[in-house]
Amino acid sequence: MKLIITALLAFTMLTAAKAQKQLTEFTGRVISNKNALPVAASVAILSLKDSSAIRTTNTLGDGSFVVKNIPDGNYLLKLTAVGYKTAFTNITIDAIKADQSLLQVYELAVNEKSLDNVTVQAQKQLLEQKIDKTVMNVDALISNAGSTALEALEKAPGVIVDKDGNISLKGKQGVTVMMDGKPSYLSGPELAAYLRGLPASAIDQIELMTNPSAKYDAAGNSGIINIKTKKSKQKGFNGSLALAYGQGIYPKTNNSINLNYRKNKLNFFTNTGVNYRANNQVLNINRKYLDANNSLAAIFQQQTNSSRENKNFSQKAGVDYYANKNTIVGIVFTGVTAPGVENTFSKSFLQDKNGKTDSIVTAQNRELRTWKNGAINVNFRHTLDTTGREITADFDYVQYRANKDQSFDNTVLAPNEVKKYNEILEGSLPSTIKIYSAKTDYSQRLNKTFKLETGLKFSYVNTDNMANYFNVNNGVKIIDWDRTNHFTYQENINAAYVNVSGNVKKWGLQMGLRAENTNIKGRQFGNPLPQHPDSAFTKAYTNLFPTTYISYNLNKKHQFGFSYGRRINRPDYEDLNPFLFFLDKYTFGKGNPFLRPVYAQVFEVSHIYNQFLSTTFNYSHSKDLIMDAFVQEGFATVVTQDNFGINNNASLSVNFNKKLTKWWRVNWYNEVNYREFKGITSDANFKNKGTVVSTNANNQFTFNKGWSGELSGFYRTSSKDGQMTLSNLKQVDAGIKKNILKDKGSVKLSFRDFLGPMKVSGTIDFQKTQASFNQRNDSRVVTLAFNYRFGKPIKGLKTRKAGGADAEQGRVKSAG
Repeated sequence: MKLIITALLAFTMLTAAKAQKQLTEFTGRVISNKNALPVAASVAILSLKDSSAIRTTNTLGDGSFVVKNIPDGNYLLKLTAVGYKTAFTNITIDAIKADQSLLQVYELAVNEKSLDNVTVQAQKQLLEQKIDKTVMNVDALISNAGSTALEALEKAPGVIVDKDGNISLKGKQGVTVMMDGKPSYLSGPELAAYLRGLPASAIDQIELMTNPSAKYDAAGNSGIINIKTKKSKQKGFNGSLALAYGQGIYPKTNNSINLNYRKNKLNFFTNTGVNYRANNQVLNINRKYLDANNSLAAIFQQQTNSSRENKNFSQKAGVDYYANKNTIVGIVFTGVTAPGVENTFSKSFLQDKNGKTDSIVTAQNRELRTWKNGAINVNFRHTLDTTGREITADFDYVQYRANKDQSFDNTVLAPNEVKKYNEILEGSLPSTIKIYSAKTDYSQRLNKTFKLETGLKFSYVNTDNMANYFNVNNGVKIIDWDRTNHFTYQENINAAYVNVSGNVKKWGLQMGLRAENTNIKGRQFGNPLPQHPDSAFTKAYTNLFPTTYISYNLNKKHQFGFSYGRRINRPDYEDLNPFLFFLDKYTFGKGNPFLRPVYAQVFEVSHIYNQFLSTTFNYSHSKDLIMDAFVQEGFATVVTQDNFGINNNASLSVNFNKKLTKWWRVNWYNEVNYREFKGITSDANFKNKGTVVSTNANNQFTFNKGWSGELSGFYRTSSKDGQMTLSNLKQVDAGIKKNILKDKGSVKLSFRDFLGPMKVSGTIDFQKTQASFNQRNDSRVVTLAFNYRFGKPIKGLKTRKAGGADAEQGRVKSAG
């Protein structure tokens, strides 16, 4: 690897020496001269000499555009859009004088003549394929109306959300999910619960980065998913409103309002979300226990029906102060309150090898959850001079408070269902997590060709988790010391990075190096029982994470890219807790304090043809992969986390995104993924491998008089996931939309999973147990949504940057 990096550095220096012209970026924003709304336009940079096209692109959802790799010089800018008059403007590209923090606004004149006969409504493209990431515009999907952020994520190319809410990218778990460039501080089912509480109407874009640069935290061995919420850039008083009601087996609502007020040097903004979701889940489990001769010894069958009710109130408010044209100071407050309740009834049958029932257990379980999150971010940005030297800083404090109040009422019955005895267990599981983070970044141009970025980051996490369990006999609570535990964990990460990037003729080059020093300390407090004494552990390690990116523009139709990066995935805080926690009488969870971080080497090669066909090959090799491990203890199954060994993952994806007619656009994503797991778990050699094929198609239809429609769906073949084998999955969605109120509002009717409901089934073989399951959720939903936006645009505003508490957010498990 050192040889490769040395060779690439030498190549960069040699090519830079031969460079004759600086290549840079040109940015802008296109709006309508009639209502000042963003315009979906085609952008072309033309040669003044012969009007030939040098570079072309399309505007994003907010009307902005970026044209990369343009040599310094004078050009003609051509802007075209359906229903508007074509505009030409002379422009000058000068990398030294360019101020990329300001967006020049261009107005297109409405073609009144053409609009007399037809109403034209511009439509966002679903996907934008860039050399370093894939961007999905959430509003481009009508079926996202009234849905949640998690449901929108499930439609992103290469993203899979499993039955427990774990998110994977390109077939690999360990993805870091960020919100506006800041970590979400959650993981697994808890992250899924948070994303279910965030309306999709509040999201602008979802960015998928399979190999992030050294500027980002190295956490997340499969990459980063950055969810960008909507932000107003308009002056005066303006905002947007989204209301939605959905009906499946149970009702669901998603509502949000975004407000912004800009006057003089102050910009105030607030985002509020309120939602309610009730869901139903049916789960059937079958376990076969084998004896020492691998012959059938006993059978366990369980039928479970769960109903969940979740409420979510989120608030984000802040102010930006524009001290002068070079300095911005901001403060942001964020709060989330998410109470929930889950009621579960299960019936379990214990049978002998001939299928004769020995005993029956019925369970009435109830869980009340509370989840409160408060955060404050102070940010600073200062441009030092006109050459582009800039320094930014972020200071974050985040606190999570969560609690689960559990009640497990188990009744043991004879085979004839006559009651034998009753067991009642109650639990209270409070937890507190505090996160402190500070970071600063500095950037400047080294010359006309290369740009330098460097920065420092400090983070400190303190978690305190309690699990208090009580056996209830005749109304009297007696503490269960065998299950009760208290676990604390502290972690400090210190990081520094340097990144150099530039463009040399048709080549784009970027190389970076990030160093991270990790210091952790955990303590499991002892219980009065002798078998539970105090235990503690400390660890400290320092790692280097190099990244390399090379792009080559052969011509305007062919663009090639290569990237390499080293990543890390640290264990979730709660997964290090060694005590058992109760799921039901026959299912337990257990942490593992000996978990090691996962290290991954990631390589990616890509090709973009004519801006509509992209092909990507991704390969990663992960060491000490962390995944669910299943252990048999009597008739109970214990689910823990373990370092499996190694995981080899290779994927080939092809994405087709093209407007076939003036009213029909297709986006079709296909992926073939090969996964190989091998190592040792539960003191046994383990190996599992397989190939997964997935396809995701989206059809968008644009009609006259403000009407549009959508038909989309996905299919995934059966897959291997650690010790688990999952069946194939499929879903089909549809929706219609009508623009109203002079195109400032819209009404959407969506049909999610209308051929469903979706069923998930699979098998798990471990030790002397053969298990299978099938699960059905409340996924078939009809939703009616209303959206309305208001306000006037502002030109040339700088975008407020998000905070800096990065990878820590992705590893907290909440009560949500």
